[in-house]
Amino acid sequence: MLSDKSRPVITATLPVVADRIGEIAQRFYRHLFAEHPELLDGVFNRGNQAHGQQQQALAGSVAAFATTLVETPERVPEQLLRRIAHKHASLGIRPDQYQVVHDHLMWAIGDVLGDAVTPEIAAAWDEVYWLMANALINQERGLYSARGVRPETVWRDWRVERKIKETDEVVTFVVKRIDDRLVKASLPGQYVTVRMRMPDGTLQPRQYSLTRADDGEHRQFSVKRVRGEGGDPEGEMSALLHDHVEVGDVLTLSLPYGDVVLDDAGRPVVFASAGIGVSPMAGMLSHLVAAESGLLITVLHADTDEASFPLRRQVVNDVLALRNARMFLWYEKGASSLEPVDGVFEGLMDPTAADIPGDALYYLCGPLPFMQAVRSRLIDSGVAPHDIQYEVFGPDLWQADLA
Repeated sequence: MLSDKSRPVITATLPVVADRIGEIAQRFYRHLFAEHPELLDGVFNRGNQAHGQQQQALAGSVAAFATTLVETPERVPEQLLRRIAHKHASLGIRPDQYQVVHDHLMWAIGDVLGDAVTPEIAAAWDEVYWLMANALINQERGLYSARGVRPETVWRDWRVERKIKETDEVVTFVVKRIDDRLVKASLPGQYVTVRMRMPDGTLQPRQYSLTRADDGEHRQFSVKRVRGEGGDPEGEMSALLHDHVEVGDVLTLSLPYGDVVLDDAGRPVVFASAGIGVSPMAGMLSHLVAAESGLLITVLHADTDEASFPLRRQVVNDVLALRNARMFLWYEKGASSLEPVDGVFEGLMDPTAADIPGDALYYLCGPLPFMQAVRSRLIDSGVAPHDIQYEVFGPDLWQADLA
């Protein structure tokens, strides 16, 4: 909690800082990488920097955390912190790196706001930063401890055993452990960070959802090729994996992390996905099949057409293997389907068309506009916000709004 000395200062300055936090984040990253270019070699994904997503996510997270401290001090934004901590753990972030971030963030605040940042204001925002940083450090320490690793040992090499073309844009990799160390099982819905050398020698990380339950020797993840659009560069990691990684090659993966995991409360479950957003849902369905689950499962998926549906055969087979599962599809280019599903519709997803039980838990994944539209539709129909979880690929630009 904020000290009595800092609370009125943060309350008074939060509107100004929040109004310019995007500019502060941009200055912060430029200054950070100028002084520590090594952070772009294995820690930060430069594609997210180029798109501006990392800057937006940092700005939104800091503003949301500070807002919570002054408006609802009794309620720590656990979901916000948990999401960040899991992402950090999958990258092997160390406690000492928070000091580096602190120094450059405080510099950026002073650089943007100038003489308005008095020593009193600087001290108050310093307190905000360390409240957030220490909360994350503690959570990350627990995540490492639970896996029996240190930040530098979250990585492990795997050999590519299969490379499967799912669609024109999506490839699935099945990798097998190289050494004899036991594979600690992932939780349904988690992801791994894949870390690879780019052609220029720079090490780059990218998170991918696990799309099948672990069997003790293998892991599986799927990669959609990121096309350059609107002047943005193409995804260098996805291009490298699609075009150059083949069976027999070795990939470095982190241990599985991720806070959006399947709840075991026994309530009905609804998966709502679009495009490659089906990835974590496929992983959860695979876990349910392996457990011979009797839960009432409803799968909702939207795509351009049947040929564009990633992991379609695996998902459909798993739905058929579960004794209480149903599946409904939405295709933008027509409603025909060769699959034995419970409903196929044309156009955008309408979750209310599936006759879902009133006490269901919901998991969403897909493009942000898709998740915003589906979540709004669900809430309008009476679903409690806390019963809706979602996964975002890349920096979470939405989380700060929901903290």
